[in-house]
Amino acid sequence: MKRILTLTFVALVILAAGHAISAQQQFGGAQLAVPEIPFDSVPNFLKLPDNLYLGEVTGVATNSKQHVFVYTRTGTTTATLGGSRVFTHGGSRLFEFDEKGAYVREIGVGIYGFVFAHVVRVDSQDNIWVVDEAANLVIKFDPNGRVLMTIGRKPESINIRNYEPPAPPAGAAGRAGGAPAGEGRGAAAGPAGAGGGRGGQQAAAPPVVGAGVAGESFNRPTDVGWDQQGNVFVSDGYGNSRVVKYDKNGVFLKMVGHRGTGPLEFNTPHGLAVDAQGNVYIADRGNNRIQVLDNELNFKAQYLNVGSPWTVCVSPGAHQYLFTSNSNYPNNFDNGEMYKMELDGKIVGRFGEAGKQLKQFGSVHEIDCRDPNGIVVGELTNWRAQKLMLKAPTASTQ
Repeated sequence: MKRILTLTFVALVILAAGHAISAQQQFGGAQLAVPEIPFDSVPNFLKLPDNLYLGEVTGVATNSKQHVFVYTRTGTTTATLGGSRVFTHGGSRLFEFDEKGAYVREIGVGIYGFVFAHVVRVDSQDNIWVVDEAANLVIKFDPNGRVLMTIGRKPESINIRNYEPPAPPAGAAGRAGGAPAGEGRGAAAGPAGAGGGRGGQQAAAPPVVGAGVAGESFNRPTDVGWDQQGNVFVSDGYGNSRVVKYDKNGVFLKMVGHRGTGPLEFNTPHGLAVDAQGNVYIADRGNNRIQVLDNELNFKAQYLNVGSPWTVCVSPGAHQYLFTSNSNYPNNFDNGEMYKMELDGKIVGRFGEAGKQLKQFGSVHEIDCRDPNGIVVGELTNWRAQKLMLKAPTASTQ
């Protein structure tokens, strides 16, 4: 069954969320006839050397020279016992191809932060950015492939016991000038009725699910984008459910969101894009919508007419378009179509379906739309990238 929401269901969602959203702030359900966009897929688009293979293609991006970058879950994975879990590294690789699809090079061979690929993006200066979900890192490379900046920190992969000195003899005082034994940390509780925290204070309230913490602490981030001033926006989308803003130097500015269904609440914010005005578009996959935020991360609108969006892309140029994909999940062939939209949420047209052949898609994970008539898509389950040449929309479909 298609995941396009009806007006009735949309109304129920809004009422259940307990938030008032005006008609001007939402777009969905009213556009019953959607034009079909004819398109072709370039055959044998990427030419890989012998003995080099793609795995799940989670990230695709192009630069100003039309070179294509592919971030893929492939390689030799190594497992290490971490402080609290088994830790893997070396399971993702970043490849560059020229404008004709010929292999150019691999970037970041053996780098510390390539663990579980999620997306790759290229900014207006041709810097290459990757988001690695398992490393909890956003990594910025210059056009030559040298690391310029990291945001976040990869979990430590070593397991060292905390050193604790032996306990003093019974009845002995502690460190010179310190409290006698029995009066320091771990002493008996205070009077009855005292709070459970330190010094008799009440214990802190539990954190809001998915809100995260200020700074550079991610929990399985998903995407990255920038505005004209170079500010960096990150969707922190699996363990957390939020959007974070940094300045051009990677200094934390603000964050918004937590797990939920209302405005500025998210359920797996899986993709992110920024338009020329600095508005931020979030693929709120688990809530079956795109949320639009302004540059200060205030809620502007939501689009409920494109199913369950896995990724978003805003094309450059004077007339910008928004692309998204109602991707099929890996265990089925439901949906799979992609959409070209105006920035206000109106659908220009749709194209494609789930499947394994050319012009079909296997869980599209990222779209590059630097050329809005020649987009590149990365697929999870088909282990490939396709270049799609879009034509003018034809008659509407129901």
